[in-house]
Amino acid sequence: MFNKYLRLIIFSFLLGIPTILMAGDVHEFELDNGLRLIVKEDHRAPVVVNQVWYKIGASYEMEGKTGLSHILEHMMFKGTEKYPPGEFSRIMAVNGARENAFTGTDYTAYFQTIEKSRLPISFEMEADRMRNLVLIEKEFVKERKVVLEERRTRVEDRPISLMYEHFRATAYQTSPYQNPIIGWMNDIEKCTLADLQTWYQRWYAPNNAIVVVVGDVEPSAVFALAKKYFGPLKPSKLQEPLQRPEVKQLGTKRVTVKAPAKLPYFLMGYKVPVLNTLAKENQWEIYALEVLAYILDGGNSARLSKHLVRGQQIASSVNVGYDIFSRLTELFTFSAMPTSTHTVAELEKALREQIKQLQTTLVEPAELERVKTQLRASQVYELDSLFYQGMKIGLLETVGLDWQLFDSYLDNLKTVTPEQVRTVARKYLIDERLTVADLEPLPLSE
Repeated sequence: MFNKYLRLIIFSFLLGIPTILMAGDVHEFELDNGLRLIVKEDHRAPVVVNQVWYKIGASYEMEGKTGLSHILEHMMFKGTEKYPPGEFSRIMAVNGARENAFTGTDYTAYFQTIEKSRLPISFEMEADRMRNLVLIEKEFVKERKVVLEERRTRVEDRPISLMYEHFRATAYQTSPYQNPIIGWMNDIEKCTLADLQTWYQRWYAPNNAIVVVVGDVEPSAVFALAKKYFGPLKPSKLQEPLQRPEVKQLGTKRVTVKAPAKLPYFLMGYKVPVLNTLAKENQWEIYALEVLAYILDGGNSARLSKHLVRGQQIASSVNVGYDIFSRLTELFTFSAMPTSTHTVAELEKALREQIKQLQTTLVEPAELERVKTQLRASQVYELDSLFYQGMKIGLLETVGLDWQLFDSYLDNLKTVTPEQVRTVARKYLIDERLTVADLEPLPLSE
């Protein structure tokens, strides 16, 4: 149900009243061993979400060792000295918890949604596997096979996923963002238990972790629990991986992926900055790019849907992607599928025409205001979920940003002008930053 709190926030946005979404009931603590604890109170239901974020993901991995973070995520459910394999999930299920984990480009996170009185159980078990994981060869071999099969079914056998992987590997020449999160097939096959043990001991430590708790809790009580369960854990000596920055691109890159598929597909991506890579005085560009993305793809009334899907009927689907909260330089992407009566070349031309229009003609104030309202509202809707409240905090903190940026993020969106949108379109959506990929369908096997 759309609750009164959210209706009030949306109403405030429409009136232009400043609204603080995350501050005020968020409390920060740090243990002596370096572990950071962030607690956000939300007393609407007797439920709590516990998320443990590690500042380690695919972008930390080196050549020949890709996929380590993802395999280790699987192995984190395989037991400690205290709890044998499978016991973590069994105990969580007995206590009515929903639990899972995910690996990203810049982080790995583990979470449970649980009744508030069971939070000590979640803390105890997460603290135990933070430093006391037992990596067994038999379990590792079995889980490596699971990951290999996961890669086959989710990447190798899915032409669009395969194309996207080749697209990123082409776009990035030296940046670790060229690494697929799941890892390259050959690297997964060659991964050893010793590799995994080294990776675990290096990165899974309290001084490389952020615990985010959101729900019906009392912050000082949560801090006491954290000291009890996480406090005794020893920190690691952390050393940032040696990584090369992305080299300057000198022209458009193109790649064609030929794979068995029913339909062609198309991708364009421009290298663009994110909050982490721009000086503070230039960070208005990030918010202008964010608004630009929504002008193009912010629902059925957005330009690409209106003109390319419904109008010209040149695309059956089209999407724009941009993540301002990445650790390193990102891609501003266009992904689309042409209709049966049009070609990929025609689709590319139509997309370029939409970009050119943004570079030459100012956005009308009414359209800009509508887009800003939609963008801000979409962020507010996510906050109705305890999980996504925690996600906002954990994601920002693990990439090196302050969680309070979420509030300034919404304020900064409101200040974006038509001139700024045109400026960033001219500056960043240019051929010298562009990578293009297309999927050329091969006949499907009988």
